[in-house]
Amino acid sequence: MILTGPAIAAARAAGQITIEPFDPGRLSPNAYDWTLGDTLRVCDSDLDAAVPTPYAEITIPASGLVLEPDVLYLGITHERSGSETYAQFLNGDRTIGALGIWVHVSAPLGHQGHAIHWTLEIRAARPVLVYPRMTFGKLVFLHCLGTPASYQRYGLKYTATTGIDISRLYEELAGGVT
Repeated sequence: MILTGPAIAAARAAGQITIEPFDPGRLSPNAYDWTLGDTLRVCDSDLDAAVPTPYAEITIPASGLVLEPDVLYLGITHERSGSETYAQFLNGDRTIGALGIWVHVSAPLGHQGHAIHWTLEIRAARPVLVYPRMTFGKLVFLHCLGTPASYQRYGLKYTATTGIDISRLYEELAGGVT
């Protein structure tokens, strides 16, 4: 089941959900509107799953930054979110999609127990100007059935993520860089 906006606010007030910073004006009927952080990692060379992704890190100026097609951008949510009680689902929204921006298509599930600033995969269909802290998507909280299973207890590779994180698939591939 998906929590409604008022249920998200109540769960946050009860300490069951973390959203920092929190703005009650960003609650919608079934989600919280999250915003783009102020940093991007630009990955514009060929990629190899067996080695760490090369990137340049840039700060998005207040005047905005043009995202170019054929470039992979790794961004970050301004908000840190999570819950030991609920799973999360993070997506772009219709307004971003209508600008030709695909955001976070590949990994929208946030496990119970993983409170993070989300690393975002961002692609642009056409050149488009974006700004730090602009609304970029929707965060949904999901009621989980069964015994809670906190992500932090599993010691998985992204457990200690604190900022933008590149793919770490190379850690799993035979012959990959470790």
